[in-house]
Amino acid sequence: MDENLVTGLHAVLAALTQHPERVDGVWVSQERQDRRIGEILTAARAARVKVHPVPRAALDRMAGERHQGVAARLRETAVPRAQNLDEFLKNISGTALLLVLDGVQDPHNLGACLRSAEAAGAQAVIVPRDNSAPLSAVAHRASAGAAESVPVFQVVNLARTLGELKQAGIWLIGATQDAETQLYDADLKSPTALILGGEGKGLRRLTQENCDVLVRIPMAGAVASLNVSVAAGICLFEAVRQRRGP
Repeated sequence: MDENLVTGLHAVLAALTQHPERVDGVWVSQERQDRRIGEILTAARAARVKVHPVPRAALDRMAGERHQGVAARLRETAVPRAQNLDEFLKNISGTALLLVLDGVQDPHNLGACLRSAEAAGAQAVIVPRDNSAPLSAVAHRASAGAAESVPVFQVVNLARTLGELKQAGIWLIGATQDAETQLYDADLKSPTALILGGEGKGLRRLTQENCDVLVRIPMAGAVASLNVSVAAGICLFEAVRQRRGP
C-alpha cells in the first residue's frame, strides 16, 4: 500500500478538516452511501479536494481491505525536527504534558500512542529519528485522526533532547517494570514528559539514566508487562486524573 495513503473515516476526515492543504485527493467506494461518507464528501468540497468514486474492489487493491470505504493521499511533508522543539516548548500553554517514545517500532503502536496522547491533551509526542516507526499510513489509521492534530517531533539524539527538556523545567518520568515507585505514587501535576520504551526492550539504559523518576504500573495478574500503547494511555490519564484534583 502507498505509504502516503491515509485510510479510514476518522483519519481521512481529520486530514480534510485540520490539514486540507496536505490532501492531494480522496477515493470513496461507490458502494458506500451513508451519513459518515457524506461528511467526508462535504469536507472534501469545502477543502476543494478532488473526490474519486471507485468500485470497492479498486479501493481494496489501492488501500488494502481495512479502509472503511475511503482513502486519501497526502502530500509529502517534513516531520518537525528538534530545531523546532525549543520554540514549541516556549509557547506551550498550560502545564506541559509530553509523551516520549524511546524506540517504538510498530506503526500500529505509534498510532495508538498518538491517539491516547491527543485524547489526554498532551501537547506533543517526541520520538527518535532512528529506530522508530515512521508516521506512515498505518500509523495514521491507528491514530484515528490524532496524527493530524498532535505534533510529532523527530530528534537525532534522544538523550540530548531529554536534557533540553529538563532545562525547560519539565520533569522526566520514565516507565519501566523494574522501578520501585508505583505510577500512582508519582507526582504528575508538574510539567511532565512521560517516557516509554519500545516493544520488548523497554527503555534504553541511557534513557533511564536521564529520567528524574522511574515508575511502574502495578500488575495484579500473571502478565509481566503491557503493550506500550496501553501503558502510554494509563500513564497519560493518570496525569490527567491528578491534574483535575479531587
